[in-house]
Amino acid sequence: MLLIRERYLKKIRPFYDLDIIKVLVGSRRAGKSMVLQMIINELLTKGVEEDQIVYLNFEKEEFGYIDDHKKLDEYVLKRVQNKKMYLFFDEIYHVKNFEKAINSFRVSFPCSIFITGSNSKMLSTEISSLLTGRTIQFPIFPFSYQEAVEYKKMINLEWPNSFYNFLELGGYPLRFNLTERDDILYYINGLYNDICQKDIFSRDSTIEKNKFNRVASYVILNAGNEINAESIYNYLKSSNCGKEVCSLSTIYNYLEKMKNAFLLTEIKRYDVKGKDVLKSNPKFYAIDNGMRLIQASSNVFDRGKFLENVICLELLSRGYEVYVGNLYKTDIDFVVIKNGKKCFIQVSYIMENKETLDREFNALKKIRDASPKYVLSLDKFDFSQDGITHLNIEDFLLGKVDLFLS
Repeated sequence: MLLIRERYLKKIRPFYDLDIIKVLVGSRRAGKSMVLQMIINELLTKGVEEDQIVYLNFEKEEFGYIDDHKKLDEYVLKRVQNKKMYLFFDEIYHVKNFEKAINSFRVSFPCSIFITGSNSKMLSTEISSLLTGRTIQFPIFPFSYQEAVEYKKMINLEWPNSFYNFLELGGYPLRFNLTERDDILYYINGLYNDICQKDIFSRDSTIEKNKFNRVASYVILNAGNEINAESIYNYLKSSNCGKEVCSLSTIYNYLEKMKNAFLLTEIKRYDVKGKDVLKSNPKFYAIDNGMRLIQASSNVFDRGKFLENVICLELLSRGYEVYVGNLYKTDIDFVVIKNGKKCFIQVSYIMENKETLDREFNALKKIRDASPKYVLSLDKFDFSQDGITHLNIEDFLLGKVDLFLS
């Protein structure tokens, strides 16, 4: 059963018939293929005929022989009709020099092209050679909490403690067909290994897997904290147990590969006073909390940081530009920008005492910018004060309340 992911479709619809290549990027099993299928279904309901559609998933064995641009060109040209074609290429980076075939299609006959990929570096490198300025990217994330709730209802499965289950185990779509926690963790662990093997190790034989996994485990588990190559090096050095420590250059390289494979998303810093994006000291967030949980050695974890991760992914999936705010010696959890308008957000788990309440609100009170300011927490009571709005996180994730930017 397909949950219609309207959040993404409404962004892509205006480009269905435009001569610009639609590139859907994101982690493996985040739902890119399903979004392609939804687009195909919409086109068919709008009068596009089946022979106008070509769909190839290059992770399927039946298309494994199409491994270079000449074979792809030959296959597609045999399918071309004397009418506009809609071409869908799933995980296209398996095809060597695919960009040559894509460019040839777009100049040879009327067509609309959609492609997906699970490695941003592979896609951007190939695309930049021939297709610069002719593409538009659409990031696809695992299920949001609202999508997860809707999907569970659709498949008629009970979901006790739904929010906390989502907070800990994340939103990879297939995991919602499983009910036992151990089964879900087993699935996510297998997915993590699959991503590492197919999107990282197989593309770079120089990677030392054990060292990579130690770096990846530490970074993913500590996502949202102050992490850089130096702090990772110091951690590894202090806990190496006689094992050789990675060099700083190797750690930088591994971080880049994790970003390219969508294990991590990088959030840059924003100078609140100077109103400028900074190049130094970005934060990293995990692409899914389930990926964080499998790195933990116990069931004890920082729910506040997991919650912050959920909000970060929610904001990104809604199409906002997201930054970490820098204000003197204070971090603002998120600066959110869209169409030149912005707001500021602090995220808290539970403001159970005055100290926590003051900390979250005081950070925002220091900001002289007149843009809206929000504190998001799981508290049911409305703590709004001094022009700062308090929102319940679950209500926000379910779309019952929203942000206002100015």
